[in-house]
Amino acid sequence: MNVLAARGRQKEKKMALSTDRKAELVGKFASKPGDTGSPEVQVALLTERINYLTDHFRTHKKDFHSRRGLLKLVGKRRSLLDYLKSQDIDRYRTLITALNIRK
Repeated sequence: MNVLAARGRQKEKKMALSTDRKAELVGKFASKPGDTGSPEVQVALLTERINYLTDHFRTHKKDFHSRRGLLKLVGKRRSLLDYLKSQDIDRYRTLITALNIRK
């Protein structure tokens, strides 16, 4: 077995968001085919990564370096949500309901 192939498989195991799951989220929140840059798609992908990291911290309580990354993701999602709220309040409300972000 090739060493590089073994490393590639290890990275696939540790990946927070699989290609299939990413395609599923893009398909669900895209406004048109091929849309990957809209705020809805970006927020959905960030939310998936945030949820993954939140579960990660339940078992790895002292992983402070990853926690900083989580805080950066939350801030980025917050700014995208603020932008969407200022542009179109209906799209914003639909998105937070679909992703169950707010209570």
